[in-house]
Amino acid sequence: MDFKEFVETHTIGEIKKAYPQIKDYLDNTGLWNLPDNLTFTKAFEDIDEEDLWQVGIRDGNIADELKKYLSAMQNLENKDEVKVHKLTINGGKNKLGEAENIQVEIFAGQVISIVGPTGSGKSRLLADIECLAQQDTPTKRQILIDDEILDDEARFNLEGKLVAQLSQNMNFIMDITVEDFLTMHAKVRLGKEIENEKVIIAKCFSMANELAGEKFTLDTKVTQLSGGQSRALMIADVACISSSPIVLIDEIENAGIDRQKAIKCLAKSEKIVIMSTHDPLLALNADKRIVIKNGGISKIIETTAKEKACIEKIRQLDETLLNIRSRLRLGDLIENING
Repeated sequence: MDFKEFVETHTIGEIKKAYPQIKDYLDNTGLWNLPDNLTFTKAFEDIDEEDLWQVGIRDGNIADELKKYLSAMQNLENKDEVKVHKLTINGGKNKLGEAENIQVEIFAGQVISIVGPTGSGKSRLLADIECLAQQDTPTKRQILIDDEILDDEARFNLEGKLVAQLSQNMNFIMDITVEDFLTMHAKVRLGKEIENEKVIIAKCFSMANELAGEKFTLDTKVTQLSGGQSRALMIADVACISSSPIVLIDEIENAGIDRQKAIKCLAKSEKIVIMSTHDPLLALNADKRIVIKNGGISKIIETTAKEKACIEKIRQLDETLLNIRSRLRLGDLIENING
């Protein structure tokens, strides 16, 4: 018996039992209340034909629509996660046309900082990585994935799968709750792992609130989140739900979040994390830093033991500055920097 015949001769309840995903289809099309003891043909007798047309059902083609839906869900569930063990940046040229003569190798689990003056070209490097540049950007840099040169087909097939980018401005346009946002993304990414969905959403929400300066709830509309809360939510989402193995971050210090904790959360997920920053604490906490000058990579510096020894002192200074900012916002007089 083929699928069409099965749909035509079995009740809706029997069809849902054989293909559980069909329940989601009925929920999404507003047909969730069809009686389980009837066939689709019998159930549709009590529904206006125009209402059926609005959900794509014409001339009794429900079997065709269900088959297309099941096929799409199967493709999603079978989609392989893209893994990256190493990203390589082959140097191009700087703004003066001078060759960078450099190669940068970055491995899964590493955190890399990009430092340099404002306007030096930090964002351009992030853009080259995001588009998997193959000597076809102004810098002429080339990005290799696991030592492989990407042809155009592979490059554009991977677009949107390899890289998650967190920009300085995060603006939501969908008027849904934080819970709905996370649930929707989890369903897309987790596919058949539905039993883990609530656990992962709870973990993601908890992490976001740990990172955010001001707490929010699952019922909060994403359009009502502050800039810091939005960035905290997206960082937690990338760490807990997104499958992208490469994360690019543009100046996380401007996000109004616990930036050190955010970087640690991302690094623990075995992703490659590359961030542009002016923050000395973030720069020195990275495994290595790329120094940008005149639009080009001028040097690569691996964080030394002596530099790491300075991190605690810098952290204490940073906490002092954060404390002063907080007191100023509360209207205190700053007559003693120790509080």
